[in-house]
Amino acid sequence: MAHDWLSCIGNTPLVRLSRLFENDRGIAVHAKLELMNPTGSAKDRPAARIISAALEQGLIGPGSVVVESSSGNMAISLAAICSRLNMRFISVVDPRTTAQNIRIMRAYGAEIELVERPDPATGEFLPARLHRVSELVQSMPNSFWPNQYENENNYLSHQEGTMREIAAALGTVDYVIGGVSTCGTMLGCASYVKERRLSTTIVAVDAAGSVILGGAKGPRHFPGLGAGIVPPFGKQTFMDISVKVEENNMVAGCRMLAQHEALLAGPSSGAAIYALKSLWHEIPDGAVCAVILHDRGERYLDTVYNDNWVKQTFGGAAPLR
Repeated sequence: MAHDWLSCIGNTPLVRLSRLFENDRGIAVHAKLELMNPTGSAKDRPAARIISAALEQGLIGPGSVVVESSSGNMAISLAAICSRLNMRFISVVDPRTTAQNIRIMRAYGAEIELVERPDPATGEFLPARLHRVSELVQSMPNSFWPNQYENENNYLSHQEGTMREIAAALGTVDYVIGGVSTCGTMLGCASYVKERRLSTTIVAVDAAGSVILGGAKGPRHFPGLGAGIVPPFGKQTFMDISVKVEENNMVAGCRMLAQHEALLAGPSSGAAIYALKSLWHEIPDGAVCAVILHDRGERYLDTVYNDNWVKQTFGGAAPLR
């Protein structure tokens, strides 16, 4: 029996996607179900490690105020963890944050700070949100900024957790495919591979319209994948292959997962699935692949899994159910 749910973070299941990737080439595709972390996403790992380290260093304690810029899963993870540890949590968001995510944050007791205007120099909301975080931390005693964008405990939680678990379960791993936002997940996986001198190929998946992996900035509808500026972790080359996925294809990837494997996942997971499909002709026979499914799909019932929204947003018929 676990002492509390915080000790249940990590050690998520790894399952074979035997229907979606059925083939006669001996290629095995496994899904790392990060969506089965307690609050429903891979962000439980860095949130827990960052907060644990801050507690150990005496930077925070019961009654502290944690302030972070996040529009989605990191905020939800921090909101739940702070609630469990008797700390306040303030999430700095922008108008693109979904109503569903705000409702989940508030259910955990989070306070919401809305930044209504983007940074005038870049036209992006992230710098404006970070500026507001700085103002709040400076004005509030006993406050703490986790700084998911630069805190090494972000990627270390995946280096020592996610990738270690994948390698332990599968032995030889030829490909690991996952999405990027702060880049913590894939940098952590790559760091483990480099440290152990493994031959694993790291495939980083970005959203079309994001600049993390290069290219022109464009509109994006989904939180949690991509960014309008390159985050600090993204300024180093850690991937072997990079793939950009259009948002309608993220939806298609999600729907294929639901249709063939009965797994309801979010758009970053759909992007990883679609990316692997697009690379399929390059994958050698007998390869072992791991795809990271970052979060649950219930948070996207109004978008990814809503036929009317998909038709209105992308035009034409909705992708496969």
